[in-house]
Amino acid sequence: MRRVKLDRIDRRILRDLQNDGRMTNVELARRAGISAPPCLRRVRALEEAGFIRGYHADVNPDALGFGVTVFAQVGLSSQAEADLKKFEELVNSWPLVRECNMLAGEYDFILKIVAEDWDDYQRFLTTKLTAAPNVAHVKSALSIRTSKHTPGVPIDVDSPDIPEGTEDDEDEDFVEDETETPARATRR
Repeated sequence: MRRVKLDRIDRRILRDLQNDGRMTNVELARRAGISAPPCLRRVRALEEAGFIRGYHADVNPDALGFGVTVFAQVGLSSQAEADLKKFEELVNSWPLVRECNMLAGEYDFILKIVAEDWDDYQRFLTTKLTAAPNVAHVKSALSIRTSKHTPGVPIDVDSPDIPEGTEDDEDEDFVEDETETPARATRR
């Protein structure tokens, strides 16, 4: 992953794509105040540099029959790095687990789990999660409702450039010639 210095246009592109990943390159360029070809080059450079990990749809779980969301706090018997990695690998194989975060504190992990209903979650809990090697205890918290769901991170378009020392020695800005004429460029 290349390290780069982000300018205001790059931050604007990131913010707009984070808010609407289906935005056309032409609309993205218009909002960023540049033409389409340099906008597309910037998006590709941001992808290659690892700032953009991918594009996906925000799917409604209820519409697909997943009416229950549970946050499970998991404590392991051993916190040796090999045991932590084995647990993370196992969790990655379970489709109902949508997020897994390692924690500092009383519990080792918190899992976000979706299920069709409470019985479906209990089956997962007893046959998969508590039956997993090295799992010492699990504390489940049923989500009543989600009042905020904002993926990503806050991006301040007007913030100063990323501090020195975080980019390559070549001082790679994504500054392009914004005078190019728009083309039929599209994002991947």
